[in-house]
Amino acid sequence: MSGATSSPEAVKRLLENTTGDLRALSLECRKKFPPVKEVGRSAAESGIIKVKTIAARNTDILAAVEDHQKDDQKDPHPGSEEEECLSRRLLRTTGAAGEKEGRSPEKPAPPAMREEHTAPWNRSTIATKAVPLPPIPKAGLNLEPSLKLGVVAERPRHPFLPHALKENSSEVVQPFLMGCGTKEPKITHLCLAAIQRLMSHEVVSEVAAGNVINMLWQLMENSLEELKLLQTVLVLLTTNTVVHDEALSKAIVLCFRLHFTKDNITNNTAAATVRQVVTVVFERVVAEDEQYKVVIEQPIGVQGNSNRRSVSTLKPCAKDAYMLFQDLCQLVNADAPYWLVGMTEMTRTFGLELLESVLNDFPRVFLQHQEFSFLLKERVCPLVIKLFSPNIKFRQGSTTSSSPAPVEKPYFPICMRLLRVVSVLIKQFYSLLVTECEIFLSLLVKFLDADKPQWLRAVAVECIHRLCVQPQLLRSFCQSYDMKQHSTKVFRDIVNALGSFIQSLFLVPNAGNVLAATNQTGGNVPGTPASTQSNPGMLGMGGGITVLPAFEYRGTWIPILSVSAQGSAKATYLEMLDKVEPPTIPEGYAMSVAFHCLLDLVRGITNMIEEELGQVEVDNQAATTDAQTSPVRSLDLQDFHSASDQSDKETVSRAVWEEMVNACWCGLLAALSLLLDARILPLSAAYSIQGQNVQMISPSSESHQQVVAVGQPLALQPQGTVMLTSKNIQCMRTLLSLAHCHGAILGTSWQLVLATLQHLVWILGLKPGVGGALKPGRAVEGPSTVLTTAVMTDLPVISNILSRLFESSQYLDDVSLHHLINALCSLSLEAMDMAYGNNKEPSLFAVAKLLETGLVNMHRIEILWRPLTGHLLEVCQHPNARMREWGAEALTSLIKAGLTFGHDPSLSQNQRLQLLLLNPLKELSNINHPDIRLKQLECVLQILQSQGDSLGPGWPLVLGVMGAIRSDQGESLIRTAFQCLQLVVTDFLPTMPCTCLQIVVDVAGSFGLHNQELNISLTSIGLLWNISDYFFQRGDTIEKELNKEEAVLQKQAEEKGVALNRPFHPAPPFDCLWLCLYAKLGELCVDPRPAVRKSAGQTLFSTVGAHGTLLQPSTWHTVIWKVLFHLLDRVRESSTTADKEKIESGGGNILIHHSRDTAEKQWAETWVLTLAGVARIFNTRRYLLQTLVGDFSQAWDVLLDHIQSAALSKNNEVSLAALKSFQEILQIVSPVRETEKPDTPPALAVPVLLGAVTAPGLGRSFARTDSMGDRIGRCPVAEPPVGADEIEDLDLWWAAWNSWFRIGSESTKPPGSCDKMTFIPSQPFLTALIQIFPALYQHIKTGFSMDDLQKLGVILHGAVSVPISSDASPFILPSYTEAVLTSLQEAVLTALDVLQKAICVGSENMQIMYPAIFDQLLAFVEFSCKPPQYGQLETKHIANAKYNQAEWVALNYVPFAERSLEVVVDLYQKTACHKAVVNEKVLQNIIKTLRMPLSLKYACPSESTWKLAVSSLLKVLSIGLPVARQHASSGKFDSMWSELANTFENFLFTKSSPPDNLSIQEFQRNESIDVEVVQLISTEILPYANFIPKEFVGQIMTMLNKGSIHSQSSSFTEAEIDIRMREEFSKMCFETLLQFSFSNKVTTPQEGFISRMALSVLLKRSQDVLCRYIEDERLSGKCPLPRLFYSSFYRQQVTEIIFVLKAVSTLIDSLKKTQPENVDANTWAQVIALYPTLVECISCSSSEVCSALKEALVPFKDFMHPPAPKIQNGES
Repeated sequence: MSGATSSPEAVKRLLENTTGDLRALSLECRKKFPPVKEVGRSAAESGIIKVKTIAARNTDILAAVEDHQKDDQKDPHPGSEEEECLSRRLLRTTGAAGEKEGRSPEKPAPPAMREEHTAPWNRSTIATKAVPLPPIPKAGLNLEPSLKLGVVAERPRHPFLPHALKENSSEVVQPFLMGCGTKEPKITHLCLAAIQRLMSHEVVSEVAAGNVINMLWQLMENSLEELKLLQTVLVLLTTNTVVHDEALSKAIVLCFRLHFTKDNITNNTAAATVRQVVTVVFERVVAEDEQYKVVIEQPIGVQGNSNRRSVSTLKPCAKDAYMLFQDLCQLVNADAPYWLVGMTEMTRTFGLELLESVLNDFPRVFLQHQEFSFLLKERVCPLVIKLFSPNIKFRQGSTTSSSPAPVEKPYFPICMRLLRVVSVLIKQFYSLLVTECEIFLSLLVKFLDADKPQWLRAVAVECIHRLCVQPQLLRSFCQSYDMKQHSTKVFRDIVNALGSFIQSLFLVPNAGNVLAATNQTGGNVPGTPASTQSNPGMLGMGGGITVLPAFEYRGTWIPILSVSAQGSAKATYLEMLDKVEPPTIPEGYAMSVAFHCLLDLVRGITNMIEEELGQVEVDNQAATTDAQTSPVRSLDLQDFHSASDQSDKETVSRAVWEEMVNACWCGLLAALSLLLDARILPLSAAYSIQGQNVQMISPSSESHQQVVAVGQPLALQPQGTVMLTSKNIQCMRTLLSLAHCHGAILGTSWQLVLATLQHLVWILGLKPGVGGALKPGRAVEGPSTVLTTAVMTDLPVISNILSRLFESSQYLDDVSLHHLINALCSLSLEAMDMAYGNNKEPSLFAVAKLLETGLVNMHRIEILWRPLTGHLLEVCQHPNARMREWGAEALTSLIKAGLTFGHDPSLSQNQRLQLLLLNPLKELSNINHPDIRLKQLECVLQILQSQGDSLGPGWPLVLGVMGAIRSDQGESLIRTAFQCLQLVVTDFLPTMPCTCLQIVVDVAGSFGLHNQELNISLTSIGLLWNISDYFFQRGDTIEKELNKEEAVLQKQAEEKGVALNRPFHPAPPFDCLWLCLYAKLGELCVDPRPAVRKSAGQTLFSTVGAHGTLLQPSTWHTVIWKVLFHLLDRVRESSTTADKEKIESGGGNILIHHSRDTAEKQWAETWVLTLAGVARIFNTRRYLLQTLVGDFSQAWDVLLDHIQSAALSKNNEVSLAALKSFQEILQIVSPVRETEKPDTPPALAVPVLLGAVTAPGLGRSFARTDSMGDRIGRCPVAEPPVGADEIEDLDLWWAAWNSWFRIGSESTKPPGSCDKMTFIPSQPFLTALIQIFPALYQHIKTGFSMDDLQKLGVILHGAVSVPISSDASPFILPSYTEAVLTSLQEAVLTALDVLQKAICVGSENMQIMYPAIFDQLLAFVEFSCKPPQYGQLETKHIANAKYNQAEWVALNYVPFAERSLEVVVDLYQKTACHKAVVNEKVLQNIIKTLRMPLSLKYACPSESTWKLAVSSLLKVLSIGLPVARQHASSGKFDSMWSELANTFENFLFTKSSPPDNLSIQEFQRNESIDVEVVQLISTEILPYANFIPKEFVGQIMTMLNKGSIHSQSSSFTEAEIDIRMREEFSKMCFETLLQFSFSNKVTTPQEGFISRMALSVLLKRSQDVLCRYIEDERLSGKCPLPRLFYSSFYRQQVTEIIFVLKAVSTLIDSLKKTQPENVDANTWAQVIALYPTLVECISCSSSEVCSALKEALVPFKDFMHPPAPKIQNGES
């Protein structure tokens, strides 16, 4: 607290002013509306009471206060009495309340309690009056003055009143805060003034200050009294230090926010306030450090975060400053602040100005506190570098950019302020920011480039000028950078940049600013000439003419302006803080500043060296004087150390001087030489440069005499021509001689020497030749190039001298040689820069001489190889073709020369050198120019041809060059690279390390992927096959070497603590080599080109099959999962997503077959090849694969899944191939070991066609097959035991069965729709599918169940139901008339054959499947008359199909059904007695099935069908009827008899008519079949009538009766003729009836029943025949019958009647012989009833009939007896 405030007078004034302010506040509040009145009056009066109470504690002051009160009573205040009453009332109330609550009167109420007291008042006031009042700070809400007064009154008394005021300032300030809260302008203004007064007397506590800041914040947000707010904040922060932390940040944020208002006055005032506040914050830190006497040692650099201290260790003021500075960095970086919460906006320019002012004014803070140093390194420097980014990237006049985003242009206000900050950082904190300053200085140098904006170059050169006037700083630069190894030569770069800057001003004159600068006038920057052409050097000033000094060089005029005094750096543009747009740079200003930079630099270095030399001399003299005055005293140890330190210091200083002179001399000489060469108008001024007076004069006119050559200068934009005189040529010779003799000491001056030589060589037109030597060449610069005869004669001499100069470089020491190389590289960079965007011939001098220098220094190539080749690689990337051509020529020539040079030790013993030489060749792969890559590959080819046997460890680099070729780099490059690879594979595989073989595989694979040339891709696959053969042939050697290398690498990895990282680890190294080969071939198997895929697939599977034995068993896991299955997945995915669009041609004139004319079809071929290959590997390597426990089962499932997905593909080729693969993996017997040979070949699943088998009695042959079932039947029934070496996993085969079933069920399922796109599986596919089952069944037969059989039946039925396409029908169904089975039908029957024969030899449990087999076969038999329907698909007969349309043709199922019927008969013959066959009524099912073709008979699709059916029925009945008789009592055959009777009836008396063209012979053959049926009845049925139901016998007898009658009517119709024609049949029926009629051996009632029934039927039959004959005779009368009938019908009728008459005669004789009790009366009655009919036949005309009639009538004599008497009532 200040002494003024502590004095009684000051305190008195303070009290008076405060009391007056409170009364004024109370008075103003009375004038306002009620809420303000009540609040303001109450607050003001309580404040008055508070002040009085505080004053009463100091008696000295109280008197003055009372006097003042008396004066007030003279002018009574309206509220004085009320004040007294209020005071007393509040005092009593407060005391009571305080005691009641138990609070100590000595302590103020805590904030929370104060809020409880104040909040009700605040709420009630607002609620009652409804007046919107602004929120009042918490400290200002307490309106109970008595409470405050009581508390103050009871506190201990202080010696000074100000202390009491400060402690109670919160209460004192409260009324004013509330007054501000009213938002009334007058009250607010009054309150702010009062608050300022209190703050100026330093009686405001920290709490009160916080309340004040809160109040100010509210006023700011309401835009009230903004200027007064700024004033209040400034007073608060400058008069005391009570504001810290959040309150301080809030105050600063308040100022910032006011700085960005719309009012300019407020903005400017706020800006000034912010600057002052920031300064105050840091001044507090300085004061705080002084107060605590912080002792800081020499500051050390802060490295990153390692030395960062916690902010909590800082003192309060330092902490505030730290947070403020940190947030300023955040805001400038456009990041959110940490401390300045509430900031809404911030300009980067203002932030940079604040940072600069802090850094410039308070450097000790940053140097003494490491926390602030950390901010410098981690926040400020990165921020500056980031903001410099637009300036670095921007290139003026550049129209292209390497990045797609537009380059941001530099912004003058930001850039200028950044450079100011950089200047401060370098000046004040160089010792702390050594690394960062290196970056800043490099940026400054870069800003001088010619492609930067003029204003940026001008500002940068001003910044550099500030550095140049500080020689000690330059000395530090030299020590820290130039004298350190591997560091940027900053000091040298600055000097060189100034020289280049000056040179660029002459080369690219700033003509755009000439006219603009004529209008500028001002202090130290005078204008430019009004007219540079008419009168250079003249300037209009005040109406007069003033002559200014200027430089004039080759037509470029640049004036020299007075920019600053000697030894000082007064900047112009760095001070333009008010400028937004970049200013116009006057002509000559930049040159003038750069010129002064050089002069001040020279002057400063000279003075510094002279002063230090003088000091050294003084010290030496003092030491000499001391030695002379004490000659007797000997030097002790301390004196010795002192002398030693003095010597070391002098040595260091001298080294620094030498380095500075060496670093700057070249650049200074170049720049000043250029200025010297320029004409000075007017001639004047001698400048001192390191003690030498150099007079700048204009060249004399005589120097232009004796012109020997004229040419264009070597410049970016040459203007005019350059004339060389003989003197110039002589100078060139002299320069060459100088460089030749003294090259070892030229150092960096080589740059100047070589630049001069390059320029002269350019003008003379010397061009590089072989080895880099320069030869006279044709002038290519245009008609302006003229060479005289004299100089043409000297050109070879000059060329030789030049070559000898660089040949002599072999005698230079290493350092000098590096100087030469660096100078050439720098010269080449300049030539490259000039060649950018320029189509003219570039300067190749530097590149040629780099080649020449490298060739002659091959004996020490290591020391110059990296810089030499590094630069040549840059040259190879140049856009100018001629430039990069020579860069590549130089680089490849050096590499070839280096490899062929006789090194000591040799390259074979110095592998590091060999890799060093080859590495640039590999680096060329990063360049995309085709000509460079071609040079590279030609070099590789030459190296292989000359040094291929000795490459050794260089092989990876050489192979990498070949492998780096991409498909988009042209066919010629790929051909050349592939030629190299072919040479490697054919000639050099045995010579290279085995570790490189994997690289060879990778490279060969990469060429296979190139899509430029198909032949190369295919040939590369052949190379991979050759490589695999090499691996196989030299496997042992390769494996040993790889294992040895693996051990070394494993040991190195363990030492480093890392895992060994190589492909396919942890497989053995040799196996990894194979896996890499397989992986590459796998990649080629999914190439977009079909030919490549096919070739790669064949090679891959051939390689695995041929050389897979070399792999370890564990490696097969990787082969299966990561190679084969991965390939299958990719092929399947590509095939399913392939395009279906038709491909017109294969490129050129190549036509594509229709089976490969889409990508989908081409990928289908790949899928087929891949799946077949994988299946073949599984087949051949199954024994090995099954040893992988746990994996094989999973792999088997995956393979089956792939087969299933392929089989269900919509592509016929893929699906069929999948089944073939399925067949292949099933063609496996129990596998044996690799070393054993199987004795017998594995069983094949393909059926073998054998000879035809003839159907008995039918005269027709059918094709039959010898199926696998036949072979099984020939095998022994008992299976041999499974040996230890035989592996049979039922789970695998059942998985295969499940896959087969899924394939079959999905493929044979009828489609839901019948559109044109419906996919129907092909016959070959279905055939292959069914052919798989026999092989599969051999593995699963032990567990094959009825459910599985039903599944099989569904698939078989569905397969044979599938129709065929009309396109394919000619190939599958050659002729409908041929009874040939299709392959599919053969396969179906073969499958059932295998199954039934396996059941035959199987267990009893298997034999219950017989009925299911019969059911399936019988279902096929039905196809003969009722072909199956395939879903809703519409099929056509083969004869009606059109082959060129998408139609479906139904198969000819007749042969298939007939063959199935034969199988049924054969099978039933074997199994008729089987229990399951009997129980399941198989015989009845057979009869029922045969009933259909037998009923149709002539209506059958094929005649052979019903014939085979009846033949089969006869065979089956011959076997089955005895079985039925055996089981007659069981009732199992009861339902069969009626089915059999109906079948006989439908067949013998069919409703179908024979065809018209049926011959009589054929009819007779058909009749013979009917006779066979009747014979069967007579032999197998009727004789066993006792076992047969009566109903069945009755049906048979009725049928025989019906068959025995020739005619049923007398009408002559064809039908009757046909019926009559069945003479033999009728006869047989009659004979059968007759046979059973004559039976006398009746042993059972059933036999008697048969006889009686037969007699009855026979007699009735005879009666009918006789009646019909009589009727026919009567109708014919005397008319003869027609010849036709006579020959046929009549003859048959006569024969029939004769047969009947004989039968009657025979029957009567038999009846007579029979026992009377065996013949019933009904029979006799029927016999006697025949007699009248016989008598009527007497009139017949046929003699044969008459003869037979006589024989028939004779037996009736025995029936003629007299009539018996009738007895009635006991009487006769």
